[in-house]
Amino acid sequence: MSVYPKIGLALSGGGARGLAHIGVLKVLEREGIPVDYLAGTSMGGVIAAGYAASMDAAYLEQEAQRMSRWRNLLPLVDRSLPGLGLVKGHRVQGYLASQFGETTFDQLRIPLALVAVDLRSGEEVVLRSGLVADAVRATISLPGVFAPFPLDGRLLVDGGLLNNLPVDVVRGMGAQTVIAVNVSADAELPPYEHPEGNGRLALTQALQIFSALRRSVGIMRWQMTGDRLARAQPEVVIRPRLEPSATLLGGFSHVEEIVAAGEAAAEQAVPLLRLKTAG
Repeated sequence: MSVYPKIGLALSGGGARGLAHIGVLKVLEREGIPVDYLAGTSMGGVIAAGYAASMDAAYLEQEAQRMSRWRNLLPLVDRSLPGLGLVKGHRVQGYLASQFGETTFDQLRIPLALVAVDLRSGEEVVLRSGLVADAVRATISLPGVFAPFPLDGRLLVDGGLLNNLPVDVVRGMGAQTVIAVNVSADAELPPYEHPEGNGRLALTQALQIFSALRRSVGIMRWQMTGDRLARAQPEVVIRPRLEPSATLLGGFSHVEEIVAAGEAAAEQAVPLLRLKTAG
């Protein structure tokens, strides 16, 4: 009798680019490849949590398309200036509660881990208990955008600061075969394009500073992710090829293209997936 390996799926952060995870899930469902463990960071955590809570790929895609409409997305923005982030996150918390209700981690269909970072201690925090909606709110708390989320005495922000692709987390849960999906814009560090313009103008200076900071964070995350991948050695790595329009925030208006990119990347990986997940 064949014994199939326990399969873990690690989904990276990447803002709207994370909707590509839905396309990967569509292929896994179509190929009959089960998922025994799930770990996710930021948007990867949103998709992982939904799937663990019995939302299939079709539902996740439908909901992503619904929320891509500005009339549905804008009401979730509750500005918090001055504050710890541009968005308070109370309305987002309400939306998450409408999706997950009072579901706790021990009630999920698939074991789940979500990654956040404690802003006070600087430590990585792996969330595996309590309300799923609270953990999702914590893992998406991108510094400067969402206000940090207080939970169990910690002040939590986006786990992508330390572990954007939690391969080691899902491996530690018991996965024997790990499928890692990396949708981060810095999955493969592109050439640096320095903003042109007269550096004496305030707007140009601001753009140049922002570009340099964004690049710096990208380099750090790229290096950390590479180191973790080298240590955890996932059996399959899927990197959807996403268009420049699929930006961290602006990509929400390109749901179909982003999901399709995830599906195409997973389809290319099917031979390897079959080989690595066979009993």
